[in-house]
Amino acid sequence: MSEVRVRIAPSPTGPLHLGTARTALFNFLFARHTGGTFIFRLEDTDQARSTEAYELDILEGLHWLGIRWDEGPGIGDEPERGSYGPYRQMQRLERYEEAATRLLAQDQAYYCYCTPGELEAERRRQEAARETVRYSGRCAHLTPAERGAFEAEGRRPVVRFRIPPNRTIAFDDIVRGHVEIDTAALGGDLVILRSDGTPLYHFTVAVDDAAMAISHVIRGEDHLSNTPKHILLFEAMGAPIPQFAHLPLILNPDRTKMSKRKSQTAVADYRAQGFIPEAFVNYLALLGWSTGTEEEVLSQAELIERFDLSTVNSAGAVFDRERLVWLNGQWIRRLSPDDLMDRLRPFLQADLDAGRIDWLPSDEEIRALLYVVQERLPTLAAVGDLIRFLFVKNLDPDVAAMVPKRWDAATTAAALSAARRTIADVGRVCWEADEIEPPLRSLVEDRRWQAGDLFMAIRVAVTGRTASPPLFDTMVALGYERTLARLDRAIEKLEAQAAAAP
Repeated sequence: MSEVRVRIAPSPTGPLHLGTARTALFNFLFARHTGGTFIFRLEDTDQARSTEAYELDILEGLHWLGIRWDEGPGIGDEPERGSYGPYRQMQRLERYEEAATRLLAQDQAYYCYCTPGELEAERRRQEAARETVRYSGRCAHLTPAERGAFEAEGRRPVVRFRIPPNRTIAFDDIVRGHVEIDTAALGGDLVILRSDGTPLYHFTVAVDDAAMAISHVIRGEDHLSNTPKHILLFEAMGAPIPQFAHLPLILNPDRTKMSKRKSQTAVADYRAQGFIPEAFVNYLALLGWSTGTEEEVLSQAELIERFDLSTVNSAGAVFDRERLVWLNGQWIRRLSPDDLMDRLRPFLQADLDAGRIDWLPSDEEIRALLYVVQERLPTLAAVGDLIRFLFVKNLDPDVAAMVPKRWDAATTAAALSAARRTIADVGRVCWEADEIEPPLRSLVEDRRWQAGDLFMAIRVAVTGRTASPPLFDTMVALGYERTLARLDRAIEKLEAQAAAAP
């Protein structure tokens, strides 16, 4: 196999998982780095759990990440691409049946008539005897008469592939090095077709990889123990054995395996939280691989140029959300103003739909704020926390948050009243941050206040928050009249509380 041909083959039984996305990315980067072919194949034979909604989630998620395939099934109005199709397993059932028929004819597979009850009883006996649980092979050498008797009972057989006993399967994994696994650990002869004729995973993956001339199988470490079964199937079919590379698992910070029950694993959730694809791809690429340098912020083109499968780490890759957030912020800083505005609009619309703001900011209003927020956004969704106060008609600040520890409500009301007069004197014409700040600092010095006390009280009064973009830029964005009106409302609330105090 001189041509590099790799694939991602998700099952549409759940949303796009972080691990699947990372595996797809590594396959994509390897194909692009080597000038090879990247294939998308849908393993949709689990009809009980496969859904169109999950399929769409996977397709949209990979497209969002900028992962494009050279061959794959027809999606929407797009036709199927590639000469090795079809690329949906449910459209390849005849091929699996043909492959199973050849294995049966070569006596490398056989019909098994064991009932679920008989298999369960065998499993319990082995567990009670503390034996390795495996299929005993009771149907491996049935005579035609014995087969006929089972069929007369109405039993519908499965097809099992013969796993040779007492053999060690050895292969050189690109990531993990030399691996040896004894066939005694494989659980006995392998079911490849159910009694209704539908194929099982191990069979379909081997048949498809052989038929599609896959040169490198790049997948998660959790598939490592499956590899001997696949190698045996490749051998039985007379197909070339691809090279294997088993990627490290993605782990939680406590080094437990990520799971949808304990962790946030759906790519769509991160997208909804305002992570951008440039950052997400950058971060996924660094989960188990590095450039060998201190560089962390890398574009897709840079990742393609530098990616080396042989330098992927075999140790588990810990998912560090703080590092992802940092990278996301770095990539947000790189966006052009128009691009950033386009990406922020859906999150501002969501704030409007949820009633958190009273009107949708215009392009001009958003553009005027970009210089304030772009350097401070960890995610796109955080834009609401930074600027939401600008787009509400009536702000009702919390009195407790306005009052500094060293002051009471009456002192705070008096201080804000003095600040209000100082701010009003600045006037509309000179309403700029560098015109507002000096007189307020002079007020602080004259009254011998702590600047932090007054500025925090003003901040909460005009924004309703204890943290916001720079205070004086915030007041400029809010406007002269609205700033004074919010200060008046805050002073009124403080005076009312002071009057009610015992």
